[in-house]
Parts: sequence; structure tokens; C-alpha cells
Amino acid sequence: MNQPAVAPSRWLRWYRRSSNPRVRLVCFPHAGGAASMFRDWPQWLPEDVEVIGVCYPGRQDRVMEPCIDDMGVLSTRIADVLQPFAGRRLALFGHSMGASVAYEVALRLQQRTGGVPAGRLFVSGQLPPHRVTPDDAHLRGDEAIRDEVRRLGDPNADTVLDDPDLLELVMPAIRADFRLIGTYLPRPPTRLSTPISAYTGSEDEDVPVEGLREWAAATGTAFDHRVSPGGHFYLLDDPEALVKDLAGHLAVGSVVG
Repeated sequence: MNQPAVAPSRWLRWYRRSSNPRVRLVCFPHAGGAASMFRDWPQWLPEDVEVIGVCYPGRQDRVMEPCIDDMGVLSTRIADVLQPFAGRRLALFGHSMGASVAYEVALRLQQRTGGVPAGRLFVSGQLPPHRVTPDDAHLRGDEAIRDEVRRLGDPNADTVLDDPDLLELVMPAIRADFRLIGTYLPRPPTRLSTPISAYTGSEDEDVPVEGLREWAAATGTAFDHRVSPGGHFYLLDDPEALVKDLAGHLAVGSVVG
């Protein structure tokens, strides 16, 4: 199992470092998720692809830090962290809430640099900014949030939700994330100057393929999409298949920037 190196910034966890990386793949977890969900990904990627997980405040070794429940604040702070890397090839991957955060981070990097901020944006299990449908679970209390977590089908959910001590530890982060995504309102997308690849599960009722295809409106260049067997957390059923597809997009000559 890959162990992360300690990153200079508390925001980032390196699961593979390279002395001369061709591309850095920066990965954004879902609501209530952790950077560690990406720790095994290097085994399915070329050696010159660095793998970095984003650690949001309020979880893992940042559990004592205040959580951030506003999309603008969170994405701006992450863009601040990634800006020093923007001169080299970056690819951003996000799942569910993480897909929206990754898009907003890419948008901010583009606005700051005026160029291509990422080799490619990979979005998974989420609708584009003009099609998001904010859920009001954050307004209905913790029980409603727990019900929504179970409905989405995270295979690790029961372990957390059925352990009172563990739930008390992680609930602030889950609560903040649901407020963040619940207040992320639909708006016309600003086009990125980077390609977008979009992914969903065949049984994910929240992200049907017709909605997934609308991510094409968020880029001024190439777009493609893929539907995999499974539900909202299809990527946990067969991570190798997903990561090998990412690797194909990250192959020499296919990464812009």
C-alpha cells in the first residue's frame, strides 16, 4: 500500500512523487470523503504521473481544523495552494462534490493565469454547474444527512454511521460538505480552455448519462464521457478500470498544457 509523503501544504497528500513528473493528477474526494481514497491509484498509472489527494479541513490529520462549508471559499483556498504548480501540467479529478470543487478550482486557476490551468479535468458522479440540483438535507438536520449518505451507497457509510464514537468525530465534516454542495446553486457554466472527461455509473439516478453529457458546455475544447457499471460509487467497485481510463487520457501527447 502506498503511504503518502508529508506535503509542504497541509492541503495536499502525495501518494506518488516523481523527480520529473510529466503530469500531476490532483484528486478531490466526495462529500464526507478523504484524500486517502486515492492512495492505491499509483499502481495503475505511469511512473511519471504524480498522484496527489486533496485533504479538506476537518478530516484525517486536519480533524481539529474548522470545516469550510462554502464552495467559493474552499475552491479559492485550494486554487491558492495549486497556483505554484500551474506552470506545469496539472490534471484534476473529482468525484461527486469533488467534481464541482475541481471545476471551480480549474476555473479560478484559468482566471488567474490566463492560460490552460490543467491538462484535463476529470469529473465523476456529478452534473455540470448549470444542471446541479442542490439538496436540502443540510436544512433538515443530521438524520436527513445520514439518510442521504446511505442512499448514495458509499460502501464505507455503514461503518461510520453505525459507530457513535466515529460518527461524532466525522459528522462535522459531513455536515459542512452537505451545506457546501446544498448551497452550490445552478448557473451558466464558464467554459474552460481544457478538455473535460466525464464519468458516471449506469445505475446512478442522480447523474444520468444525458445530464453527464452536458459537461460539454463547460469546455471550449474536447469532451468525452464514459458510463461504468454500478451506482454513485461505481469507482470503488472497480477502481482499476477507471484509473486505467484516466491513464489513457494522460498518455504522452494527450495532455494539453
